[in-house]
Amino acid sequence: MDNSLRRIDLNLLVTLQALLEELNVTRAAERLHLAQPTVSVQLSRLRQLFDDPLLLPGPRGMRATARAEALREPLAEALSALQRAVAPTQAFDPALADLTWRIMASDFGATTVVLPALPGLRQAAPRTRVAVLGLVPGQMVQQSERGAIDLAIHITAEAPPSLHHRPLFQERYVLAGRRDHPRLKRRPTLRQFCALDHVIVSPDGGGFHGNTDSALAHAGARRNVVLSVPHFLFLRNVLLRTDLVAMMPSRLVEQDPALKAVPAPIDVPGFEMVMLWHERVHRDPAHRWLRDRILASLG
Repeated sequence: MDNSLRRIDLNLLVTLQALLEELNVTRAAERLHLAQPTVSVQLSRLRQLFDDPLLLPGPRGMRATARAEALREPLAEALSALQRAVAPTQAFDPALADLTWRIMASDFGATTVVLPALPGLRQAAPRTRVAVLGLVPGQMVQQSERGAIDLAIHITAEAPPSLHHRPLFQERYVLAGRRDHPRLKRRPTLRQFCALDHVIVSPDGGGFHGNTDSALAHAGARRNVVLSVPHFLFLRNVLLRTDLVAMMPSRLVEQDPALKAVPAPIDVPGFEMVMLWHERVHRDPAHRWLRDRILASLG
């Protein structure tokens, strides 16, 4: 910060503005609810600060010097901006809001969290826009700090501790395939499960091992993973057109009449979904409204 700013008492600038508008020490003191001697002392300090008399005796009170006149407009603008900055935050009115919210989410997060919230958002805040960005966990904190994203939807186990978070729901895995899959009429045995041809979602790309495989390894078993895909949308199309099966989050199967789910013969740990945001928007009324709206849409 400039050393000249460090020497300035904000109260002196408020007094200077009153003096420039009133051109009278007594009236300025009354306006500021101060004693006249106090304002006179402050005027003396202002003269020292600016190395200028600022106000001189005139035929009808006082007149501003050229230096004081040059200060009049920028001083008024600066104090007005400062007043707006420290004023109490106004209530957020979604019906009048003209904002763009940016949400980082995987296709699963977008489908299970953003999609249910959209109808309510469109109805309550019709002038707002929502941009869904692909989930990149390694960039979540940086983009939150920069304001490139407002919210992130992710799993609790990988939530950065530097971000605020709010739990959304618990998810479990089920064995899924197309509705008329011949080998999903009932819960398979562990041996039958491992003999099925499986497809796996690998967000990092090309992986053939997941939580299910870890659970199977502990049980001394191994399944047959024949396909790895990057996201759930393609996974769904694969299940509908083949006899492949997949361990899927239950919410994706329950809302899809073309798919069928049966319990798996092995317990695979589920996960918790959370929304995450940076401290910079933690108390912002619009952002708080958005978070509450998303949570309410999940029932």
